[in-house]
Amino acid sequence: HVHLLVKVPPKVSISKLLGTVKGRTALRLFTKFPYLKKKPYWGNHFWSKGYCVDTVGVDAEMIRKYVKYQEKKERLQQEIDFRK
Repeated sequence: HVHLLVKVPPKVSISKLLGTVKGRTALRLFTKFPYLKKKPYWGNHFWSKGYCVDTVGVDAEMIRKYVKYQEKKERLQQEIDFRK
């Protein structure tokens, strides 16, 4: 699960941008961590097919706080899982 807050010019296609981001990150991760190729992710792909996009207007700071909160929450959950 990944949250990104990006500023994208109106001329850029969101689907093309996300396709590029997902493709390049998957290639880099598989290169750096080859064992990930053996995991049965979504049809042997690192990323799932879908994504969710929303626009941010004046409330960009609230979105940033939400993303930071989610990161902190995930780190705490990983620590709990690690202790098990």
